[in-house]
Amino acid sequence: MSASSLGGTFTFPTTSITVHRMGYGAMQLAGPGVYGPPRDPDQAVAVLRAAIAAGVDHIDTSDYYGPHITNQLIHRALHPYPAGLTIVSKLGARRTPDKAWPPALSADELAAGLADNLANLGLPALDLVHLRTGGIHGPDDRSLAEPLRALVQLQERGLVRHLGVSNVSAKQIAEARSIAPIVSVQNYYNLAHRGDDALIDELARDGIAYSPFFPLGGFQPLQSEKLERAAKDVGATPMQVALAWLLQRAPNILLIPGTSSLAHLRENLAAADLVLPAAVVRQLDAIG
Repeated sequence: MSASSLGGTFTFPTTSITVHRMGYGAMQLAGPGVYGPPRDPDQAVAVLRAAIAAGVDHIDTSDYYGPHITNQLIHRALHPYPAGLTIVSKLGARRTPDKAWPPALSADELAAGLADNLANLGLPALDLVHLRTGGIHGPDDRSLAEPLRALVQLQERGLVRHLGVSNVSAKQIAEARSIAPIVSVQNYYNLAHRGDDALIDELARDGIAYSPFFPLGGFQPLQSEKLERAAKDVGATPMQVALAWLLQRAPNILLIPGTSSLAHLRENLAAADLVLPAAVVRQLDAIG
């Protein structure tokens, strides 16, 4: 797998961290339902190593994937970590034996979650941690003040270098930014789910990163006749076109598509070199 431009680079605000805009999301390395071990751990390790070999320098994970499994696989595959690799995690939830995702937003729960991340990744500190709130249906507009201040205390102890927020509304982002410097937002956004259009533009003006989770539609892949037609027009797969559209949507968008397949990894990374003609972009814009 040859290295590519990987979508150009982005520098997080107020940091020295610069990453390629095409990264890798590790959620799919866990077992079914993001719970338990994968069927083929060796394949998971191979995917992680292939991503790094191709130039990926930005991995998104969380210790509640598995739980613990995904971070343990990252450690097995990549530790000691190559220079320049940025590992990003999330706090704010936990896993239960019934595979649920209850919130874990108290100061004690956040500290314990961070300790698990550091232990399983084998790191003294995390480059970037997102405070994840809300539920499966999206943001809930609750105040972020208490959990975010707990994360600031962990940051002051040197355990977290930079802070982000995830699954949040514009109101919550404004509140978070009034409490601490926020360098990144992760929300649900893709070609067919465009509720954050105005927010992305606002964050872009301030140089804040935006990583869409489920950039390819989540557990149900994007399906659209317009997308299929655009893919045929440019000689690419629909998923490559969907990723390329995101990269062209705004300069602050960082992609973290996940896969447990080497073939799909190659497909995803190749999308970073796909330049969509203006006419195709207009066609795709009409989907949202």
